[in-house]
Parts: sequence; C-alpha cells; structure tokens
Amino acid sequence: MDDGSLLRKVSSSTESVATVTSEEFVLVPPSATGSPQASERKPRLKMSWNGNEQLEKAMEEVFDDDDDKEVKVEKSNVEKMEKHNITESKAEATQTLELSTCPASAMQEEDSVQFNKLSYLGCTWVKAPRNEAEAQSAMATLRAESAIPIPIILHVPCGPEGSVRIVDQCTGTEIASFPIYKVLFCARGGDGSVESDCFSFTESYRSSEDFQIHVFSCHIKEAVSRILYSFSTTFRRLSRPTDIRDSLLPCPPDSDLYTFTVTLEIKEDDGKGNFSSVPKDRDKFYFKLRQSVQKKVVISVQQMCNKKLCIERCFGMLLSPGQKVTNSDMHLVEMESMGKSPDGKAYVITGKWNPNIAAFQLLNEDTPKDKQVFMTVAVDLVVTEVVEPVRFLLETLVRVYPSNERFWYFSRKTFSETFYLKLRQVCLRVGQSDTVYEVVSLKREADGTVEEHPATPTEEEEADEDSDSELSSGTGDVSKDCPEKILESWGGVLNKWHGNLASRPKGLSMLVRSGIPEALRAEVWQLLAGCHDNHDLLEQYRILITKDSAQESVITRDIHRTFPAHDYFKDSDGDGQDSLYKICKAYSVYDEEIGYCQGQSFLAAVLLLHMPEEQAFCVLVKIMYEYGLRALYKNNFEDLHYKFYQLERLMQEQLPDLWCHFQELNLEAHMYASQWFLTLFTAKFPLCMVFHITDLLLCEGLHVIFNVALALLKTSKEDLLQADFEGALKFFRVQLPKRYRAAENARRLMEQACNIKVPTKKLKKFEKEYQTLRESQLQQEDPIDRYQRENRRLQEASMRLEQENDDLAHELVTSKIALRNDLDQAEDKADVLNKELLSTKERLVETEEEKRRQEEETAQLKEVFRRELKKAELEIKKTTAIIAEYKQICSQLSSRLERQQAATKEELDIVRCKVMGCDHCRDLFNSLGSLEVSSPRKDKSNDGPLDEEKDGLKEQLRHLELELAQTKLQLVEAKCRIQELEHQRGVLMTEIQAAKNSWFSKTLGSLKSSSSSSSGSSSQTPSSPKESPA
Repeated sequence: MDDGSLLRKVSSSTESVATVTSEEFVLVPPSATGSPQASERKPRLKMSWNGNEQLEKAMEEVFDDDDDKEVKVEKSNVEKMEKHNITESKAEATQTLELSTCPASAMQEEDSVQFNKLSYLGCTWVKAPRNEAEAQSAMATLRAESAIPIPIILHVPCGPEGSVRIVDQCTGTEIASFPIYKVLFCARGGDGSVESDCFSFTESYRSSEDFQIHVFSCHIKEAVSRILYSFSTTFRRLSRPTDIRDSLLPCPPDSDLYTFTVTLEIKEDDGKGNFSSVPKDRDKFYFKLRQSVQKKVVISVQQMCNKKLCIERCFGMLLSPGQKVTNSDMHLVEMESMGKSPDGKAYVITGKWNPNIAAFQLLNEDTPKDKQVFMTVAVDLVVTEVVEPVRFLLETLVRVYPSNERFWYFSRKTFSETFYLKLRQVCLRVGQSDTVYEVVSLKREADGTVEEHPATPTEEEEADEDSDSELSSGTGDVSKDCPEKILESWGGVLNKWHGNLASRPKGLSMLVRSGIPEALRAEVWQLLAGCHDNHDLLEQYRILITKDSAQESVITRDIHRTFPAHDYFKDSDGDGQDSLYKICKAYSVYDEEIGYCQGQSFLAAVLLLHMPEEQAFCVLVKIMYEYGLRALYKNNFEDLHYKFYQLERLMQEQLPDLWCHFQELNLEAHMYASQWFLTLFTAKFPLCMVFHITDLLLCEGLHVIFNVALALLKTSKEDLLQADFEGALKFFRVQLPKRYRAAENARRLMEQACNIKVPTKKLKKFEKEYQTLRESQLQQEDPIDRYQRENRRLQEASMRLEQENDDLAHELVTSKIALRNDLDQAEDKADVLNKELLSTKERLVETEEEKRRQEEETAQLKEVFRRELKKAELEIKKTTAIIAEYKQICSQLSSRLERQQAATKEELDIVRCKVMGCDHCRDLFNSLGSLEVSSPRKDKSNDGPLDEEKDGLKEQLRHLELELAQTKLQLVEAKCRIQELEHQRGVLMTEIQAAKNSWFSKTLGSLKSSSSSSSGSSSQTPSSPKESPA
C-alpha cells in the first residue's frame, strides 16, 4: 500500500499547520497561474517523504480542508469491546507502554492520554460507520496492504472537548487532529486472527454522510484494550449530562417568562435536485417567490433565556395566504424533517410546500407591481414540560414573480421574530416528580412593542458616505420595473428596427437617453453594437477559449477583484468568474496587439450580467474596435493622454473656477479620470449608473464619457472646491461613487449629463491643440533626451519583435517536430498496413484453394448422395411390389376361406336336416351318452382332411404375416435412411455456402464418416428379415 493511501484527508485544523516545524515540510505559496481559482487558494503544504508525490498530495489535502460546522453525532456503544483481558492488559501494558497525561503546550491545549509504540496503517471510506463487520474487513485489508506502516504517537483526550491527535513519532509533527465528537465507533481485531493487535475508529468526514475508518496496530498486543478503554472513558464523559448550571440561560426578572427566537426561511427547487434559499427585497424585506416552483419551509426555534425547555417534536406545520387568518383557514403541509440543529441550540422543522395546490393559489399567482401579499406560517410544538402544544405563528410579506425570473440584487438578512412565552406551574399528581407547566400567554415582540425596522437605504448611504471605505465594484440594485407606456414605445421601435436592421429607427436616441429597460438591455445592446447575428464571431469565440493565453495569470488575478459585491461573481469557483475568465482569455488571444489590459474585466462583467458569454464577447469586441476603446491602450496610452487634455480644456471653459482650483492643487486629470475612460465608469460606480452609461455609450459613442465626467464635476464642484489635494483624491475614490447608489440620484445625474453639450468640433480642435503642444514640447526637448526616448521605444519594439520572432521560431520548430513525428507515425502505419495487405492476399489465395478443394469434395458428396438415393428408390420400389403381392395373396386367401366356410355351413345344414328327419338319429341325439361316445370318432374320421387343409392355410397365413412385418420394417428403415440422407444433404449445402468464407474440413470428414456408416447400415439391413425367419 502506497504512502498516499496511508494519509488520506483526515481532518482540518489550523493548529496543524502552525506546528509544522520539521525539515520535511515546507509551506508553498499559491501559484498565480492556472485556473481562475488559483489566486484564492490557501498556502499549500509540500511534503517530502522518500520522494513520494502521492503522499505529498495526500498531505496537501489534509491542510486544504475547510472548517466544517460541528455536527452533533450519536456516540457508538464502545462497550462492545472485549473486557475479559482488561485487568491483565492494564498490568502488562503499564510496564512497556508509555502512558502520560500531557500538560498544555503549543501543540496540545487539553489533557490527553498518550500512547506510543503504535503504527498507522492508513484509512479508507466506509458506508456503515457503526458496522463491526465492515470495520473488521477494513482492518484486514489495510493490514495486508500496508507495506511501510508509519510509527506514530496517539493522543486520546480525557475530556469531551478535546481532539484525537496523530503525531509522527520520528519528527514530532502532528499528522492529523479532529474533535472527539466526530469519532463514531471503535473496534478491535478478532482474537486469534492476524489483526488481533489492531484497532480502528470511524470518524465523520466533513459531513454526516461521509465516513472514514482509521486503522492502527500496536507493537504490544495487550495495549489494544487499554487504548479502547480510554476511548470508552471519553465517550462516557461526552454523553454525561452537563452541569445544571450550564443549562440555565440568563433569566429575566419574571422567572415564568421564556423568550424564543423563531426564524423563517423559504427554499425553492433550483432545477438541479437542490433547494436554495429564496431572496428578500433589500428595501421592504419581503420574500421573492417564483410561480409553480416546489418549495420548502424551514422554521428554526431557539430558546434565548430561562430554564431550558425540551422540545420533543413538531405536532404539525400550517401555512396559509393572508394575515390574521383563522385556524380553519390554515392548511397542513407535509413534514420532511424535524430535530435539533447541528450545534444543538435550536430546533429545526422542515416542511414541503407544493404551491400548485388550490388552497395556495394566491401565493402562486403573479403579484401586481408595487404590491405584496401576506403569508402566515405556524408550527405546533410538543414541549415536555408543557401540558399542551405551543404554537408559534409568523406573518410575512411575499411577492410572486414568474417562474423564469432571475434575482440579481437582494437582501440576505434573515426573517426572525421574538416570542415571549409565559408559563405557570400546575399542581403535581401523586407520584409525579417532574415540573409541569401550562401556557398563560404567548406574545410576539411586534405586538407588544414598536418593532425596530432596519435603517432605510438612504439612511445607510448617509451614514456610510462619511466612512473611509471604498464602494465595492458591482454594488447597487437595478429595478426591472418599467411603465407600460415606455415598454409600448420600445416595442414599436424594436419592431421597426427588426424590419430594417441597416438603419436605426427614429426616436431611438431619445428613448436611450431615458435609459433602456432592464429587461430589454441584452437585445438592444446587441442591436446597437451591430452584433446580433454575427455567427462568425460566435464560432471564433468557441475556438479562442480552447487556446492558451500568455496573460492567464494577470486575468486570473483580476477576475477575483471584479464585482466582488455581486453574487454572480463573488464565488471563486462560480459560473460568473468562470465565464468572465473565458471572455478575457478569448479577447487576449483575439487581439494580439493589445491583449488583455486591466479594466477590461469590468466591462466584460457588465455585459455578462445581461447576456450569455458568447454574445458578451461579441459586444466587447465591437466596443473595443468600432467604438475606439482599444485605441486608448495603444502607443503607450497616447490617445488616453489627449482625452485627458480634452477633458481639462472642457473644464476650463465650463467649470473655470474648479479648473483653477485643480491647477493650484496640481491635480491633473489622469489622477482621477483614468478609470473613467479605461473602464467606462464600471470599476467604482453603482450598477444602476453603469448600465445607463453603457446605454449612452453604445448609442452615441465614446464621447459620452466627457458628458458624464462634466456632470460629475458639476454636481461635486462645491465639495471639490473646499478640498485639498489628498482630500480631492479621496473624494473621487470614496465619496463620489457612494452618492449615486440611489437610483434616483443616478437618474438625475444622467439627465444632467445628457443636457451638457460637448461639440465634436471643439473636441477636434482640442485634439489639434494637443498635437501642436505635443510637437512643441518635443521640439523644445533636448535632442539627446528625445533620441534616448526614441531609442528606448525602438529597443522595446525591437525586443518585442525579437520575442515574437523567437515565439514564431519556437512555434515553427515545434510544428516541424510535430509534423516529422506525424510523418513517421504515418509511415509506420503504412508499413503495418502493407504487411497486413500482403498477409491478407496470402490468406485470400489459401482461401480460394481451400474453396476449390471443398467444391470438389462437395461434388463427390453429391455423387455419393445421388447413388444412395437411387439405391433407396430401388429398394422402395421392390418393397412396394412385395406389399402389393402380399395384399393380393391376403385377398385371395380371404375369399377362399369365405367360400369354404359357406360350403361347410351348407353341408352342416343338410346333415342337420337329414338327422332331424330320421327318428332313430333323433333318438341318438337325445341320448347324450351314446352320442358323446360315437360322435368324436365320426368327427375325426369325417373332418380329418378338412382340418389338415385349415392347418396348412393357417401356416401359410403366418408365413405371409411374418413376411409382411419384415417388409414393413424394411420400409420404415428405408424411409428413415432417406430422411437422414436428406437432412445431411441440407446441412452439407448450408456448410458449403458457409465454406466460401471459412474452413470446414472437419465437417466434411464427419459427413464422409456418417455417409459411410449409413451405407454400411443400409447394406446390412435387408438381410435381417431373411435371417429372422430362420
């Protein structure tokens, strides 16, 4: 068994990493290259153990594990271990096994029992964590496969709060550590078996559904019982009830008052077999539900003060649309689960809610805009100390959206209410020792006091605007609500536009200035950019994402900082960051001159929020190329500098006092406006404002940046005039973006921006001024400095070209090598095919020869069958003639016998008449005695010749019958032989057809032998009838 399987992922412990001081372990910083998730990884633990890479990977997994939530698990009954040797084993183990209660140290913070002279055999997965048979099987398997056991020291905690620790005996390094509450089962090897010196324990790995079993062997066999006894002692302490003082929560002055916090959570089916929590509105905190989607209702009840009450079970969960509903209007929902939470502090009830039921129709219909409906949920709990069930009833607002609705911005604040339960102790019955209460009252905090609502967004903004924290990119809520009149106007414009895509319809610019409705932005943006049907670019994107980019490390670093406040992009391994990584990588390969530049990821993220990644890539390419954004990145940002000059000149004309103030502070435009131009305001400003700016940019062009910049400067002029240099920079970085988190403020700013006039002629004039000024600066500049700068630029270009040349040469050499390898492989394959062709031709000749031989044998067999058939036909004719003669003889004998019988009867009648006519003869017939004496003699004398003739006829008849039987037998045998020959002939013909593609020489031999045997039997069979009479 390799070392990698010995040290699988067993636990996660931050202390484990902190105690790694051995020379065999080093911390490796995360790599900056690779996948988008590379920069988010934690420091890796690199292990060098006899050069085994699998063990290194296994140890990396040990320290990669995230801290799981504590799961309360039911402890196994470790009294199953054998105790018949426990007393003796204690005495023997004490002499040789080193046992010590370790004091607290850097590696160990709780008392534990230390066991030495142990070997770690490894771990494996198990399905049944408390199955002793499976544990025995795992011990046998790991004992047999363990080639190099690891000597370790095992620490078993003395208390229920400790952790089981596995420490390398050689280096003192902690290999694994996990809490004792995760240990579910302990077992030892069977007596008399090879595993008698082994023991194992099962632990819950990460969750309550994954289990691993760890196997150890003791150098001292008798120490196994001592180790399991330590586990048993710890388990008993863990299951022992806590001190009554620990169970008492802080109690209010009124000791009969119990406070509960009840939390409501609604989950919906995400279409992947899981249920995720539904969002809540950020302003009004109502639940956002979707139509006809299966849901789950999760209610958590937690007692906050007074003596702890024990909740036994949930009697039922009720749900109903509306507020202040009666008990008869509530509807029971199906219970899915109930029980304590993993930390044991709350009682959690989960119910299944089918919204398609008629009773919940009001909660399954699309709610009108700006309206919400109430929903009431209640649970009836059975409390051990209370004589009657306790009902907690929650009322909340919900809004129902279409089933395909997507929610981008929502609040994650949980919905919870506080209840005050007042109980009164009732009289105890005789013999009843437990205290029993009855409910006096149950009130909600909202009913008795004024409910404290969270601060409104405006208040939050005002409070947060003064703070020094910057606004995270991707912040802001964008409403999808739009008046019907505006939607109708957009519908008419889009219909005209789709009818004639070559030109933009009239009135489009005015509609765009007011802002494109959120639901239509994806379609309108693609139409404005002219890439709604660019299939070539779509196909090119699918090819580009498969290629490697030299800037993958930079892209990976940037995407983690792009829109961190947005749910779609905040997960390192989520779909948002994955799509963003693909788009940036594809563009860096597509645009080889510019590649990827910082700031492109923000613009790509804005597009991704509205359309799939393929279409977002197409729009990004159009903005970069046709709208001129990529020109700002070229020639050492030369175009960006003249944009700054244009902005300063516009300020000088329209905001002269602010321009003068900036001149006094030496505050230049590039110090605050760089991100405005390079990221199109997407890096810092709220999304509601960013989307509107993108609307104007795609409709009117890149000069919209000047309108927005001047509007920002005008609205902030008073604050900027009072600020110093650092204060102004801080204002641009912190306070300015926060002012426009409210959608109304952003709308007013965009209206002001649209009203500002920035003539194109004036911009061109400023551009010429900049060029003239730039040329004059170059002329005034020292020629040596200019030449040095030009030389540096040429050197950089030369280095870039040399690098490109090296890359091309490397690619050429690589391609040649690959082509040479492909050619060699093709030649080898051709040789193999030629050899196969020759062997096939040889087999073909052999097959044709065999076919000819088989055809000759078949012709011979046909001739044999033909002769046998003729012989059989002759025998049939002969037999038929014999049968005909036999039938003729039989008919003759039958007619002759009938004639003789008739003549004999006539003679008898005559004799009888004569006898009866004579009196003397009649008397003689009457006298029986004399008749009996005389009549035989007469009969013998008279009937002698007749009897002889009858006997002869009978004898002849027997001979004829015998011959007939023999003839029939021969006929039957002949028919059987004919049928057998016909069957063999049919089989032979079938095999002859099959013999064209395969050999059948053995079959022909068997057919020859069968034909010879059949001919031999046919030659012997005709003699049998003649021999039988003899």
